[in-house]
Amino acid sequence: MRPWAIEPSRLTLRQLIAECASSLVARPGRSALTALGVVLGVGTFVTVVGLANTASGQISSAFDALSATTVTATDARVSDSGPFPYPSDTDARLARLHGIVGAGTIWHLDVSPDQVGAGPTAETLSTADVYAVSAGAWRAVQPRVTQGRFYDAFADRARQRVAVIGAALAKRLGITTLTTQPAITIQDVPFTVVGVISSSVRDPELLLSVSIPRGTAQALWGSPGAKTAATVVVATRNGAASQVAGEIPAALDPTDEHAISVTPPPDPRSLRDQVGNDLNALLVVLALICLAVGAVGIANTTLVGVVERTAEIGLRRALGARPRHIGAQIMGESAVLGGVGGLVGTSAGILVILAVSLARHWTAVMSPQLALLAPAIGLGVGSIAGLYPASRAARIEPTEALRR
Repeated sequence: MRPWAIEPSRLTLRQLIAECASSLVARPGRSALTALGVVLGVGTFVTVVGLANTASGQISSAFDALSATTVTATDARVSDSGPFPYPSDTDARLARLHGIVGAGTIWHLDVSPDQVGAGPTAETLSTADVYAVSAGAWRAVQPRVTQGRFYDAFADRARQRVAVIGAALAKRLGITTLTTQPAITIQDVPFTVVGVISSSVRDPELLLSVSIPRGTAQALWGSPGAKTAATVVVATRNGAASQVAGEIPAALDPTDEHAISVTPPPDPRSLRDQVGNDLNALLVVLALICLAVGAVGIANTTLVGVVERTAEIGLRRALGARPRHIGAQIMGESAVLGGVGGLVGTSAGILVILAVSLARHWTAVMSPQLALLAPAIGLGVGSIAGLYPASRAARIEPTEALRR
């Protein structure tokens, strides 16, 4: 190299960081507002993904507690003129299977709601349905009794005219106590109310209905037909549903196992994954939109800053700064804004997840990978947003800039 040659200027990483920091600190208000878009985008991204995972966990827990222990069975051979599709000792047969908490048959009677009243002279109702419920079904349905009791298997066999009604229906009928042995009528047939229920785990329709013994319903209105098919409801212990579902057809009809159609609960893991994927796919779109808005905001603000600093950039070029040095500085400023916005947005998103989980009494579910990925996303968004402004600044000629 000749001794009089000019050595090309250099920009070290330390100098680049110092230049970016001084430029951003010189305009704190603009820098904060520019980073706000990334804060909102990353914060929304972290919040929606975290809440989706948390909600999926709560749905999975609720599913495991109820749906994963419920099995139903129907008879495909039922017809309007055929006999009762299940054996008379259905409840006892299923109760002998291992893993079953309770089992019984339920079907809707073909009785008009306006034929239900609180007595021969009382006003009838227009929304009360009547169900035939075997004694064993009460343990499967798991309702809560507020007054009285359930009828038992003896009432089923003896065809007693007793009934269990929902609390809302009892209020409409004016039944406030069972000490006077109140009665209701179904098609002018009197039934003594022996119990009032206020909730039902597996069949909430019973809360607004009248339930009578299966034997009594058969004696008065016959066996269920095609329009009022009987359903076997089975409650199992946790983890026993699949095994019980495979044993029910043989227990009800050993001669023709294919005649009984059993509906086991779906795999809880599949449900959790499906719900999680649906929520993530739906909500992440919103987060991506927010990130796009933040990127546009950074790009626009940075581009305006380049135009305002044209003279400064021209002076730097005249003093020896290379185009790539100018571009690197503008790019670095955008990346710093994106990175800081990503960190702040991640922190805000985690706080929102914790607040919602505490308010809803949920267990917060947060992926460590997401907490590490979110700031990197902010950094990437800031870098991408600074590409065009950096390219624009690098093309500024010192002579033209200094003339402005």
